[in-house]
Amino acid sequence: MAMMSAAGQAQAYGEEGPTLVRNSLGLVYEQAIERNVPGKVKIQKVSYTVDGLKAVANVYTPAGYKKDGSYAAIVVAHPNGGSKDQVAGLFAQRLAEAGYVTLAFDARYNGESAGEPRFTDKPANRMGDIMGAVDFLQQFPGVDRERIGAFGICGGGGYTFATAATDKRIKAAATLSLFNTGDVRRNGYMRTQTATIAKRQLEASLARQEEAAGGKPEVLGFADMTPEQARKLKVDLYREGYFYYAVTHKTPNGSGNYLKSSLMDLMAWDATDHADLIDQPLLVMAGSKADSRYMSEEAFAKASGTIDKELFLIPGATHIQTYFVKKYTDQKVSKLVEFFGKHLKK
Repeated sequence: MAMMSAAGQAQAYGEEGPTLVRNSLGLVYEQAIERNVPGKVKIQKVSYTVDGLKAVANVYTPAGYKKDGSYAAIVVAHPNGGSKDQVAGLFAQRLAEAGYVTLAFDARYNGESAGEPRFTDKPANRMGDIMGAVDFLQQFPGVDRERIGAFGICGGGGYTFATAATDKRIKAAATLSLFNTGDVRRNGYMRTQTATIAKRQLEASLARQEEAAGGKPEVLGFADMTPEQARKLKVDLYREGYFYYAVTHKTPNGSGNYLKSSLMDLMAWDATDHADLIDQPLLVMAGSKADSRYMSEEAFAKASGTIDKELFLIPGATHIQTYFVKKYTDQKVSKLVEFFGKHLKK
């Protein structure tokens, strides 16, 4: 399949969607910034420390940005197995175009951020990543620390939802295609594995035991799947997710993988635990055709502590299509600008 980047290299459209090549800045999303141009949104790579580990992120600043200004800022958390260079970067760039300082980071143990063993995916780490991003933005020149919001996509949406329950520096929170990682790892997608919870917990425990003995960590996800195998998957999220991460928006910083040993932590956690502690304005967005939609609806219902919340469904969209299909991303950007504009205003 011929390829071209959104910035001018060759691009083809196959049955799974647009196939992109990482541009000169390592970005893999539609209409990504290729270089900093005066009078337009600018991007800079930054690093900072979260709980002793280096986190790497991209900060997007709006056109006309001044270090002595007073800007609202938004943390953007990427999907499980994703990176700052994919859909998180797309929304960070679009929100910067609307006047916000935004930050899209690589979760620790993934992408360009530090942490061993690679692909560790534990709730405490992922929530800590969001809090660490807030720490950084509070010190970033020109950011009004009283006007910081958070936006998370897929697994990043579940972690953002949970973090809003505890970090009240987040003044408004939004999610897209929220994926409750704990519920899915414990009960199976669409609750199809409830009969094997204890068995899978034991398998995860033995995987950790193998790591502790010096063995190679066992990786789950899209590690060994082929396109032919992926096309046979009946679940839209997993089938389309394979092609997003492994084909159309492929980047070495976003593998779509996680460690089997992480299931020990994940299966004993739930994004909606203490959802009633969310008292900030909340926007929950999902595709109307997404087979993951039930997780957004359940999280929304459990957020009983906020009087300002909205469930926004994107007509016709599946979970992965909300990441890159322009007619859907345009709707979501418009909704996010409206939401954050209302709740992060001076």
